Amino acid sequence: MIARYWRGLARADRAADYERHLRTETFPALRRIEGFAGAEVLRRTVANGVEFVVVSRWASMDAIARFAGADVEAAVVPPEVRAMMVEFDPRARHYEAIPSV
Repeated sequence: MIARYWRGLARADRAADYERHLRTETFPALRRIEGFAGAEVLRRTVANGVEFVVVSRWASMDAIARFAGADVEAAVVPPEVRAMMVEFDPRARHYEAIPSV
């Protein structure tokens, strides 16, 4: 299992819009990709907005490529989401998930 880690900082007044986008656009699309195994979204309010961390789980790097394209580390941030953000990671990070003991 591979965990894909991405962070974005939404404008405070657009945080609810970003959550709605995740629920109505992003996650429904991800569920249709073979090898997608789920995700978690973390959020916290900070001085200059609302920080989100999205950790998605994938069966393989090939599955991630079906989502992100040939450059699997490239962040997938549609124009409408870019407009909601103060800043975001341009690159995602990937980690091998170690089963709990």
